[in-house]
Amino acid sequence: MDKVFHIIQTSCIDLLKVIEKYQLRLNILSQEENELGMFLRGQSEQDKTPAGRMMNATSKALCGSAKQRLALRVPLFRLEQEVETFRRRAVSDTLLTVNRMEQSRTEYRGALLWMKDVSQELDPDTYKQMEKFRKVQAQVRNTKVHFDKLKNDVCQKVDLLGASRCNLLSQSLAAYQNTLLHFWERTAHMMSQIHESFKGHQPYKFTTLKSLQDPFHHLTEEEFNQSKEKEKECITDDIDKLVLLDEDEEPGPGA
Repeated sequence: MDKVFHIIQTSCIDLLKVIEKYQLRLNILSQEENELGMFLRGQSEQDKTPAGRMMNATSKALCGSAKQRLALRVPLFRLEQEVETFRRRAVSDTLLTVNRMEQSRTEYRGALLWMKDVSQELDPDTYKQMEKFRKVQAQVRNTKVHFDKLKNDVCQKVDLLGASRCNLLSQSLAAYQNTLLHFWERTAHMMSQIHESFKGHQPYKFTTLKSLQDPFHHLTEEEFNQSKEKEKECITDDIDKLVLLDEDEEPGPGA
């Protein structure tokens, strides 16, 4: 039962941390959603086309959704308070009983070791040693009775602790679930109205480039090849001209 109790104890602390982070994320998400709605509203004032009207309607839906999302904080805050109260009262009370049980367990084990030492030195013919042994036996019985009682108390308290926490979570989470469902229903209804009201509008066509190619690279290669061909032709023409000049300058036979 000790392990069960420590699991309940640590899970309550973890749950409080999760609730705190969740509330923080809700605030950030609502703020971002509201800013997006305000941005669309500002853009819609400059656009008189159907796209501008669509942005205006969407901005109202986003701002309304941001406000309604903040309503989720109410059941979450109540859940956080109830879990914290449960941890400070019920868990702390059970922890005291567990600590007393552990102390009683230590005393019981010490009494057993004491009785073991006395029994090893026991002389049945000695009256004083027999009296001492009986006192030790009585001490062992008393500590065992006390330990068994505390052990039973711990078992009962841990069982009650687990059942109480289940009842607490079922009630608190039911309120959160209802608020969440109401939020999604209203948000989905607003978005559906926008979708229905703008049916039939000509959508914008967007083209996505899957890969980018540099056309200048191919043009440069073609120009380079063409320049090389022209260079070869020029060299050939120059050689032909030089040959012709040499032939013209040769002296005749009678010179």
